[in-house]
Amino acid sequence: MINLPRRPDRRTWMSRTLPPDLPVTFTSDWNGPFDGHELTRKQLEAAGYKLFPWQIESDNPWWSRPLKYGEIGCTISHLACWQHAAETGDEKFIIVLEDDAIVGPTFLEDLLVGLRRLVPSNPFDLLYLGRVPLAPQGERPVTPGFVSPDYSYCTFGYLLTRPAVDILLATHLELAIVPIDEFLPSLYIDHPRPDTRSRFPKQIKALACDPPLVHQRPKDEAGSDTEDSDFVEP
Repeated sequence: MINLPRRPDRRTWMSRTLPPDLPVTFTSDWNGPFDGHELTRKQLEAAGYKLFPWQIESDNPWWSRPLKYGEIGCTISHLACWQHAAETGDEKFIIVLEDDAIVGPTFLEDLLVGLRRLVPSNPFDLLYLGRVPLAPQGERPVTPGFVSPDYSYCTFGYLLTRPAVDILLATHLELAIVPIDEFLPSLYIDHPRPDTRSRFPKQIKALACDPPLVHQRPKDEAGSDTEDSDFVEP
């Protein structure tokens, strides 16, 4: 569960809604450069993180501006979750949730039913539990309740297989930080940005729950720790 120490309100909210049978680790219990309100370029460099040259001339407003510190902190938080999963436990699947995720009362039951239907007839590496599809016209059904996703944003809820964790870590995202929303799609589609596509080529199979099992709290209700941060200075 991705959560910042200064957001105990979100941690409390999530703790009340998560299934009691689901063991949870909160990133707010770890030390790391996760909070975009506190990050500096010097701090990132000292910790060994390098930024991808993100800003380009583009009609896409997300590409034509510098990275925000909140985006960087969010990506590093996801990366820390993968590293933790690789170093601890032997569970077959790892769920990563952000602390503005909405998990229904039958989430775990519905997920397990879906996984039994998928495995082994439809092997995958990444399963979006919820997302914002940007190119729904390019998606196709795989089996009832699941689709093959196209370009998608938002990482408030997804599941990884244990082999997928190793694949993600092997990309060395820490040496070319991009928004996590852009990183994950680049690994299963031909990313529309050539530079991103070249640095993070397609190498995993992704599926997505349809309808989604996880939703996201509205920004006007929960706020956005990612967007509510400064741009990285040149």
